[in-house]
Amino acid sequence: MRVLVINSGSSSIKYSIYDMPGESLLYSGKIERIGETGSICIHRRHVSSGIEAEQESKLPVTDHVSGLSLIFEALDDYKPASGNLFDAIGHRVVHGGESFYEPTFIDDSIIATIRDMLSIAPLHNPVNLAGIEAARNSFPVIPQVAVFDTAFYRTLPPRAYRYALPDELYQRHHVRRYGFHGISHQYASGEAARFLEQPPESLRHISLHLGNGASATAILGGVSIDTSMGMTPLEGLVMGSRCGDLDPSVCFYLSRSRAMNMDEIEAMLNHDSGLKGLCGSNDMREIHRLAADGDEQARLAIDIYCYRAVKYISAYFTVLGGLDVLTFTGGIGENDPVIRKTICDRLSPLGIALDDKQNQAHEKSTFVISDENSSARVLVIPAREELEIARQAFTLIQNHGS
Repeated sequence: MRVLVINSGSSSIKYSIYDMPGESLLYSGKIERIGETGSICIHRRHVSSGIEAEQESKLPVTDHVSGLSLIFEALDDYKPASGNLFDAIGHRVVHGGESFYEPTFIDDSIIATIRDMLSIAPLHNPVNLAGIEAARNSFPVIPQVAVFDTAFYRTLPPRAYRYALPDELYQRHHVRRYGFHGISHQYASGEAARFLEQPPESLRHISLHLGNGASATAILGGVSIDTSMGMTPLEGLVMGSRCGDLDPSVCFYLSRSRAMNMDEIEAMLNHDSGLKGLCGSNDMREIHRLAADGDEQARLAIDIYCYRAVKYISAYFTVLGGLDVLTFTGGIGENDPVIRKTICDRLSPLGIALDDKQNQAHEKSTFVISDENSSARVLVIPAREELEIARQAFTLIQNHGS
């Protein structure tokens, strides 16, 4: 069975086609900078040895619907004379609230429920929904599955997901911690266990997903028990343009002192804060360049970014009762040895120690960066959210068929 995976982000779309259950990657691509004049479109055809062909173009892509149309047109060039290029479609949906804890076949009622949650995931669920509706319009007969980022956190205990707010806000309005990046952390959990040749049930694991969005998750015995993101993806670690943890009274102060309304404050916290707010850029590569040139704001941004991660890791070390494996994933986690070293060096009181040479390696698959004296193994795991979505969609379809 060939599964097309659509992963719609706030300003991007990534896609992959996997041949399941063998997990061979056949096609992949992405559209970045949607809504900007210089959108980048990349389409790739894969063979067992790697990329067989790649096309890249720059053209304006005004919205996600037009972006998906471009993707479907590109894939149509590879369509066989009879039949479809793929047999099922799996969609990433960021927020499932308390309605969805498992992969789910998409129908009109599912779409209506996702639409009802747009207000608590305003940056992500609308574009996820746009992808679903565009795919259903183009391929109405092909089964389509929603896989939810929040589903991995169904195992959080109440002490981790409840806020210390009036109980009615949870009971009637579902105000609680939901957690995000769950698909990425779930893949990292399984991949760490596979790489270490240990059952997930035996591991105390902290997973760091570091990219433009960033989160930490404590995983005990293969299930999540705490995570840094909250009711929305705004809470927790410092991110590219999101502030992470913040005293709520800052919002009240800004409302009074600067006459900012709630929409303006929300936009600032999501789009103009984090690394971008601290030093003017949300691209860690550019921030490193600025820091190397002596920019003190860039150096401060890196320091705060790593400091916040260390605080969460140290807390989760205690929550887990120790640590067997620490993993780095996401664009920064996979590709930035300086950030990894800065974080791990500050974890030396916990016995974490890096192999500096191995930390400089650039591998396409999972690799170890801790030295032999480290109290826990430290791994770099390339993020493969699309593969995890394909796995979950395939499993649901297979089980439904049986």
